[in-house]
Amino acid sequence: MAELISMLFPFLILFVLMYFMIIRPQRKRDKLTKQMLDGLIVGDKILTIGGVVGKIVQIKDDEICIETGSAKEKCVVCFKRTSVSEVIKPAPETKQQPTPIPTDDKE
Repeated sequence: MAELISMLFPFLILFVLMYFMIIRPQRKRDKLTKQMLDGLIVGDKILTIGGVVGKIVQIKDDEICIETGSAKEKCVVCFKRTSVSEVIKPAPETKQQPTPIPTDDKE
């Protein structure tokens, strides 16, 4: 019986290591990707897995249509929802505080 336990112990350790190094992080990434895809709304700027950047103009069940191109040459392209790689958030505008002007109060 002790031989059986000593033979299975390395396999058990290997499985536990694989779970914490491979399986668990992948599940976490999948969960975040699903949340991102479920949170898409019209007007979001996105990047597809093929490198196309555009703004969402229409969302159907499993399909999204994005508008790409410049103001003069706009093109609407439809993709599967799963082809979205990331949502590009605009850089938050920071309100810059005016820097105080140093004064000489030495009198």
